[in-house]
Amino acid sequence: MVKNTRVKPLPVVGDDPCCATPVPGTLTPERAGQLAEQLRALADPSRLRMLDLLAQQPGPLCVCDITTQFPQHQPTISHHLRLLREAGLVDCEKRGVWTYYWATDAGKHALTIIENL
Repeated sequence: MVKNTRVKPLPVVGDDPCCATPVPGTLTPERAGQLAEQLRALADPSRLRMLDLLAQQPGPLCVCDITTQFPQHQPTISHHLRLLREAGLVDCEKRGVWTYYWATDAGKHALTIIENL
């Protein structure tokens, strides 16, 4: 069943009701791309949990300690962490053969926003 709704007419500016005044957006194409990349990285439950795990730590966490928290194998965990790193949500450093990860300020901020949705 189609609902009968009335559409409110747009206000007329000058003689032309359309395209009379451009409305500027606040996001640049570059920032929109960056945000979309971060949202894609956070759209996976495992990556979201990894970011949460890292955000709760007082210091960097070894990838071997992250792997024990998830049912996936180490290559999959490393793939997820790489996507989070490329999105700027986590960072890492190599210490010998192990890599240590931590949540960035942007990652912590994104997690806070998502948790408040």
